[in-house]
Amino acid sequence: MRDVARAAGVSQAAVSYAFSRPEKLSAAQRERVLQIAEELGYTGPHSVGRTLRTGQVGALGLMVTDSLPYAFDDPATAALLRGIAEVGEVSETALTLLPCPLESERLTQNSGVLLRGLVDGFLAYALPEGHPAVETVLRRRLPVVVIDGPNPGGLPWVGIEDRAAARSAAAHLLALDHRSVGILVDRLVPDGYRGPVTPARQRAARDRVMKERLAGYAAAFRAAGLPWGEVTVIEAGGFDETASLAAAGTLLAEAGPITAVLAGTDVLALAAMRTARSRGLRVPEDLSVIGFDDLPGAAGAQLTTVRQPLVEKGRSATRLLLDVIAGAEPKEILLPTELVVRATTARPGHG
Repeated sequence: MRDVARAAGVSQAAVSYAFSRPEKLSAAQRERVLQIAEELGYTGPHSVGRTLRTGQVGALGLMVTDSLPYAFDDPATAALLRGIAEVGEVSETALTLLPCPLESERLTQNSGVLLRGLVDGFLAYALPEGHPAVETVLRRRLPVVVIDGPNPGGLPWVGIEDRAAARSAAAHLLALDHRSVGILVDRLVPDGYRGPVTPARQRAARDRVMKERLAGYAAAFRAAGLPWGEVTVIEAGGFDETASLAAAGTLLAEAGPITAVLAGTDVLALAAMRTARSRGLRVPEDLSVIGFDDLPGAAGAQLTTVRQPLVEKGRSATRLLLDVIAGAEPKEILLPTELVVRATTARPGHG
């Protein structure tokens, strides 16, 4: 590395950046360093030597509350993983998936997986309030970036304005003169409950994203002078298609003659559309549906939804964690959202 730096007229750090943090250099600088490295037969920092020198293993841990299949099956999580992987590949950093179910005893034991030095830092993705994994990381003062979850102690954080974005979705339906609206959420408390959501359960919600989105919906209803307490909210109790279809069926069976569905995710919205059509309802003529996320399947379904940059969220969180591991100050990154109006929302009785 010293020989390459000397020949290229740059610092050793610049040589390291050329291989592991290319965004730190201009394209011309990196190309020159890599060309000289090739001429001198240098193939990049040795992984074992780097580990011994820095005390780092070159891996990040992604903590999720649910099982490993969830991380791959949930489209929003899959998009986030793509962004994480893009940055990890560039920086030669591995990713370890760490399922952290609330009932796991290993999270509260000193010999737990979080304390074994398997990774250099953690991405805590949408973990519920008071999760023992986050408390362990805080207690041990380990590098961590929170994604979408509650942020105890001013940790570095990446997310969106869920409440404001959800309010815009509800306001869109209300501006179309919908007054009988049902709401679908995936999970408020990770306790396996499925069914109607009471005001007490809304107040007790521990999953920050859905709690904030419900608050945004409620704010839009109250601003329009509509009684929030009379709105039917159904909790799916999970993120998969089966749970979403069951929740949509419950909503259409129990909410009375509604004209629109506010869905906390696109997965729930697509399930609502499928369920409605199986019951002979037309979308949007008989039932308007709006989602949240703008997943790849949303455009094909012509779903009106709130777009959030899920892949960029993964990229931003990973870059931030690498910076924190390197000694940077923690900060919050707030990413933009956009209401995307397509063909699944219209005025009641349209057509």
